[in-house]
Amino acid sequence: MSLQAPARHTVHVPLGDRAYDIIIAPDAIDSAGERLASLFPGARYGIVTDENVARAQLPRLLAALDGAGLSHTEIILPAGEATKSWAHLQTTVDAILAARLERNDILIALGGGVIGDLAGFAAAITRRGMDFVQIPTSLLAQVDSSVGGKTGINSQYGKNLVGAFHQPRLVLADQQALDTLPPRQFAAGYAEVVKYGLIDDEEFFFWLEANFSDIESGGPARAEAIAKACVAKARVVVEDEKETGRRALLNLGHTFGHALEKATGYSDRLLHGEGVAVGMVLAHRFSARLGLAPSQDSGRIEAHLKTAGLPTILADIPGDLPPTDVLMDAIAQDKKVSRGALTFILTRGIGKAFIEKNVNAADVTQFLEDMR
Repeated sequence: MSLQAPARHTVHVPLGDRAYDIIIAPDAIDSAGERLASLFPGARYGIVTDENVARAQLPRLLAALDGAGLSHTEIILPAGEATKSWAHLQTTVDAILAARLERNDILIALGGGVIGDLAGFAAAITRRGMDFVQIPTSLLAQVDSSVGGKTGINSQYGKNLVGAFHQPRLVLADQQALDTLPPRQFAAGYAEVVKYGLIDDEEFFFWLEANFSDIESGGPARAEAIAKACVAKARVVVEDEKETGRRALLNLGHTFGHALEKATGYSDRLLHGEGVAVGMVLAHRFSARLGLAPSQDSGRIEAHLKTAGLPTILADIPGDLPPTDVLMDAIAQDKKVSRGALTFILTRGIGKAFIEKNVNAADVTQFLEDMR
């Protein structure tokens, strides 16, 4: 770990009367009680978390809430992508109602992207809408899933196909929480950081290449990278909150990645960020095959993701993958599909992503066959 003190940043998401701040600080959890008491006087709190985060971070949050005299109840779920399910959504909603939490009380999502998505969706539908606060404890959640209001669960037909747009009231990104992450989890989150450079900010990608060592070791560049990613996402969310246009760019690599996650059973074989890493390389390679992007960019991106410890090709995924037609069936369920036509986020090079509609399915099929 770096001996330098982690930097503090505040990123504002200006959405009118639904605006909120993202607080990036090493003690965001420890100071949560005072901040919440000030923002939501008189509220009670339901904390949704998973078993792993409960052991590592819940004591800090409970101490903060108790110190501010705030009433709370805890809802502890199993860890893992499989928790984003109908069954655990029902468990969560029932627990909120059993605790007699009211519409003007606050749900807290303490955890990674799975907990944030599930708890946010529960908040969106319980009592026809409760406010909630995101306290993301993984890098992936801090730079991506906790910001922007996308909430939901997975279906047997694909990832994130059931959900709602429901913005949080506050995001507290605690840097100390990242120190407890296994290296693989940290790397998976880093893929989403890289994504922001690949979409429309090549200088940020180059900066990540130059500063990765400091980011990985927990130096000041880590908080700066998180803040830059949050600023980038907030800008897109404000422009297109409900993903009717430009916000789809944030799905760079996700069409391939989600299909691969489904193919591996939403298991530890392939973490979400790992699927995104492979998906971003595939998206750039596919773009190069179509003559849209220089092939050397794919190699540069692949090299940086490998340096971060991420998979970059299909062969890096443990175990056998299903046939290409099964992958294509998953791609056909992608949320960006419109009237049966495939939509992909393609690129003309690093920092030059764009939305391409009516992508030829036969071209994608042949490309995946060749990538095996």
